[in-house]
Amino acid sequence: MNMFKVNPVFFFLHFAQIMILETLAWLIVWHFGSGWPVTIFISFLLTISQVQCFLLQHDLGHISVFPKSKWSRLMQKFMMSHLKGLSTCWWNHRHFQHHVKTNIYPKDPDINTGPLFVNGYLKPVQVWEMKLCPGHLTVNYFSLQEFAWVSSFYIHYFIMFGPFYGIFGTILLIFLVKFLESPWVAYVTQMSHVPMRISKEENRDWLSAQVLATCNVEQSFFNDWFTGHLNFQIEHHIVQCQGLLFPTMPCHNYHKVAPLVRSLCAKHGLQYVNKPLLKSLSARSSHFPLTACLHTIHWLVNHLPISYLLRDICMPSMDVRPFREHQQCNVKK
Repeated sequence: MNMFKVNPVFFFLHFAQIMILETLAWLIVWHFGSGWPVTIFISFLLTISQVQCFLLQHDLGHISVFPKSKWSRLMQKFMMSHLKGLSTCWWNHRHFQHHVKTNIYPKDPDINTGPLFVNGYLKPVQVWEMKLCPGHLTVNYFSLQEFAWVSSFYIHYFIMFGPFYGIFGTILLIFLVKFLESPWVAYVTQMSHVPMRISKEENRDWLSAQVLATCNVEQSFFNDWFTGHLNFQIEHHIVQCQGLLFPTMPCHNYHKVAPLVRSLCAKHGLQYVNKPLLKSLSARSSHFPLTACLHTIHWLVNHLPISYLLRDICMPSMDVRPFREHQQCNVKK
């Protein structure tokens, strides 16, 4: 079935799409000026570019593009830090935790949005019982190299758009693009987990823990593009993090392994949830529209430009060795 074979054309076109959109935005401003209609139009072009950049760096972060992990890590820094202005160390740190403890509160950082934003029935109770105190973040991680990578995003944006908008106008353009990007990214990343089971640590087996906390979105050309193939979220969680099952499988092959995963779920009596895109955020509880709103706000806050630089300085004060060891097990050749 060639499930392990990487299609270089697929990833080249994905990368080319990002660069073409960003270049096209600059050419439009250069030719037509920086009026409001042009600014709004290029903001949508840059939003698409930014989201697709995020989706491509996700594949790179899972070492599923290049044969050598060092190449994937370097390209991820270029995509995530230079083209998006986001720290790869910060993102990998949180994303590994998300895969290891999916929907396990409060170990999964993707759902640990308290104390300001809480949803469901478990999180409000936990936040209420938690004794809040200052100093949750400590300056225990600092990387000049990472800081330089993130800074290069702002440098290249000011070089491209500074002559047309000035410093303040370019900053506003960045904020506008991030504002438009955040709901899209929030929808894609949360649609497969937030409607599913959120619980404390229950020490379930790997398959049950991932399937109960994850659902899929129906396949179509648009859905594959819109979600970066994360509409196959069940396959992604079982395949990419288990390490022993289909390691380094590229995302464009998830549809090939989906029937096998579906039969495995049926064999063990686990419900394989597959929803239409517009119904993917439907939840078992009636308060989910508020949940979606709060997660969008959470993503908006986390995508403010200043937060990108702070993430290189302040990291959660916790032991990340288990997640680094987990990463190393997956990328060793």
